[in-house]
Amino acid sequence: MENIFTANIKSILEKHFGKNRASDIFEKSLIIQYINEKTRSANKGSKSRSSFANLYAIYVIVEDYIAHHFDKKGGYSKYEGAAFVNLFKRQRELPFGSKLQNHALNNRMNSEFQKYFPSSELIPILRNHDTNRYWINENLLKIKVGNTNYNIANVIIEVIDEYSKTKQDAFQRFVKTCEELQEIGKTTPKKIEEFVIGLLAPNVDARLFEIVSYSILKYFYHDQKIFWGYEVEKLNKENLKLYKTGRTNANDGGIDFVMKPLGRFFQVTETLDFKKYFLDIDKIQKYPITFVIKSTEPTKDLLKKIRENASKTYSIKLIVDKYMGCIEEVINIPTLNKRFNQAVKQGYLNKILDEVVIQSKVEFNYEEDNNIQE
Repeated sequence: MENIFTANIKSILEKHFGKNRASDIFEKSLIIQYINEKTRSANKGSKSRSSFANLYAIYVIVEDYIAHHFDKKGGYSKYEGAAFVNLFKRQRELPFGSKLQNHALNNRMNSEFQKYFPSSELIPILRNHDTNRYWINENLLKIKVGNTNYNIANVIIEVIDEYSKTKQDAFQRFVKTCEELQEIGKTTPKKIEEFVIGLLAPNVDARLFEIVSYSILKYFYHDQKIFWGYEVEKLNKENLKLYKTGRTNANDGGIDFVMKPLGRFFQVTETLDFKKYFLDIDKIQKYPITFVIKSTEPTKDLLKKIRENASKTYSIKLIVDKYMGCIEEVINIPTLNKRFNQAVKQGYLNKILDEVVIQSKVEFNYEEDNNIQE
């Protein structure tokens, strides 16, 4: 199915193979069709979810294929394969790739490809588990049109580069908008409110949703105080402070935010798969945790769905109750909207926007000279 970015893909194909062959290659190439599906968010702006993990898994292996000139000289079947450590390092050097994990390289990309093309016997990424070496399935790179075989390796690299550039441009516009709002915020606060609320939507990129959730909750809790101490006569008065524990989607044990001095844990998620929730709970030894869920469904319904799905897998009610009891609170999008409004009433609107800018620049490796590190 075509989308806005499809025109870019076809343009690149035409540049390499001519207009007459471009459409045929597009129709016959499963990997080009897969990339076409994964680049749907290219022209939807920075708020739409990007798909870099699986695309970069393809990219780094095809890049290795080209670097060794297999696209010209052949002989790929005798190649020892690309070392995982080199592929992993390379994908983290790419724009927006600095925190990518190994899941796409190891299985996720292949699994998703098979969902798109269930009748195909071709697996895109081939792997030797003993040597931890990787290959791209060359059969997916060679497309036969008429009596001619065309190698699309360089097209794949160029298409993904173009997608990455488009997303970088979109994010730079996003940061620029934030900075402009910072300048005019004192005179037109309504624009900031509308902008931030627009980031609280189910279709917003997961990283931006986590950033804006943190920014709102940080200032929602900011003025709340707690009294604590070891002796009744010597109590300490301290404001609640929310800390972001690392980069979004990082492999940090399932803790996105932590609150001092209460020691509350927060995890941001967009899935309703109970296995993900229970895994996060197991990672922290069943310590109580609050889930911030990118959903507009009522919190009661969200909890009900999680429990019902868990009960289908776990026949023992005691086990399900134990896990569900670890969910301290569920915060959905409507709750975030309410807490944002409360924080605004307390005078923290501009500080929330400032926090969104700070965290976004850190998350996306944004430099002050308006370039994104590569």
